[in-house]
Amino acid sequence: MATDPALDKSAFGYTVADITRLFRRVFDRRAAHLDLTRAQWRALSRIQRAQGLTQAELAEDLEMEPMAVGRVVDRLVQAGFVERRADPADRRCWRLHLTARSDDVMGKMKRIAATLRDEATADVSDEDFERVMRLLVAVKNNLAELDREDRARQQARRKTQP
Repeated sequence: MATDPALDKSAFGYTVADITRLFRRVFDRRAAHLDLTRAQWRALSRIQRAQGLTQAELAEDLEMEPMAVGRVVDRLVQAGFVERRADPADRRCWRLHLTARSDDVMGKMKRIAATLRDEATADVSDEDFERVMRLLVAVKNNLAELDREDRARQQARRKTQP
């Protein structure tokens, strides 16, 4: 019995990457009128989900170099969407927060994303969607645990190296 190559486990990572790439591409086109770069809207979205994170944490979350994230944040601060607040526990550290001015653009981004999600899942039953989401959350949790373990091993190796 021939199986669909798209359903082969070896295609899993590629399929997830393709979905992410296509979702971002369509979102980029639909959000172009907001005059934000992808890095900027991703930063805004991440800051909204984790108000008060540091630039270093944002860089790690976005998988960007800290200097590049610094430039993105500088532009968002200049545009009035983000403010840097001093960390009360560490004077060298700045915490990132959205301003009230970001509310309008964040609302527009959320509407674009919601419409795109609805269109992307239009032919998917609620039951299938829930099943896929359970699978993706389980895979995400497994990968997060593997990441923690790998980081711990890497740090232990660094400590034992001369």
